[in-house]
Amino acid sequence: MAYTNIDDPSAYFQTALYNGTGSSQSITNNGNSDMQPDFIWFKRRNSTVVNALFNSTTGNNKYLYTPGTAAEVTESAGAGLLTFDSDGFGLGTHQGVTNASGGTYVAWQWKANGGTTASNTDGDITTTVQANQDAGFSIVTYTGNSVANSRIGHGLGVTPDLWIIKSRNLTGHNWLIGCPKVIGSLNNYLLLNLTQANASDVSNIWGNSAATSTTIGVNNGNYLNSSSGNYVGYFFAEKQGYSKFGKYTGNGNANGPFVYTGFKPAFIMRKRIDGAGGWAILDYQRNPTNLADQFLNADANSAESNYLSIFSIDILSNGFKFRTTRYESNQSGSTYIYMAFAENPFVTSTGIPTTAR
Repeated sequence: MAYTNIDDPSAYFQTALYNGTGSSQSITNNGNSDMQPDFIWFKRRNSTVVNALFNSTTGNNKYLYTPGTAAEVTESAGAGLLTFDSDGFGLGTHQGVTNASGGTYVAWQWKANGGTTASNTDGDITTTVQANQDAGFSIVTYTGNSVANSRIGHGLGVTPDLWIIKSRNLTGHNWLIGCPKVIGSLNNYLLLNLTQANASDVSNIWGNSAATSTTIGVNNGNYLNSSSGNYVGYFFAEKQGYSKFGKYTGNGNANGPFVYTGFKPAFIMRKRIDGAGGWAILDYQRNPTNLADQFLNADANSAESNYLSIFSIDILSNGFKFRTTRYESNQSGSTYIYMAFAENPFVTSTGIPTTAR
């Protein structure tokens, strides 16, 4: 039996590091495969600037940002992200979130369906879906109907493991995350823009029935399903050898837990879920050697940090191992959620940790 159906993860996910110029420039990916991104998450590394998330469904001139609960930002002509290119992206002028002179940046990129969308009527609310079932990733947009226990189609063909939804046009709305395999279903959620623990909503925020291979629930309410709300969602389903969504328990020891992914992770985001803690992001491009400790936060606009005590790991050929005792990453008995993606085509089926790079 084949270990993975994804021979080259760089066809679906890539990380780009670049320097801002303040002038128009093109950024070319350097993975094994050419990859036209459809979802790009930008973060300036050397300054306190927000995380800016663009996608090819809503358009290159619009983005949402975290931390914060603001509505979608529309760029002026010639600024920000100009194009989703066949192997990268084009940038415009004078925009601090993507291309400020003197800025150093990281852009995490995922491929969906090249900007081609389809109408999806699997749920009670018709959605616009851009799906890549091979990679287990879809971009979903919809307008709410304020009807309790409504459902929306996601287009993955399998039950999603994790999803992120944000209102595009209503202010004061958080980034909601569902991940049934880790935090439970129906009334449990996390917030990408905040550090709070796993939250529970007695009104069943995800409706009255679990996610399926075609739909998830969005109960009535402003955060997910207001009749005046336009929403965007990013849906992920685990794919062997490419992506992994799970949890681990801290041991409070510098010889921390080993998290098996089955591939060399190129992107890792983790958060404590039984207590407060940030969404720390680490990637292989910014951390080519162990210990890996250069991290950014989804819930903060802070510059890149390298506090070994907070988020330090060994990136291994088949997973990652924690080397800290801090509560944010490895407090004894605490539970943490993580998501990880591969970029390089090397995978291994053994569960034995190795320091081979």
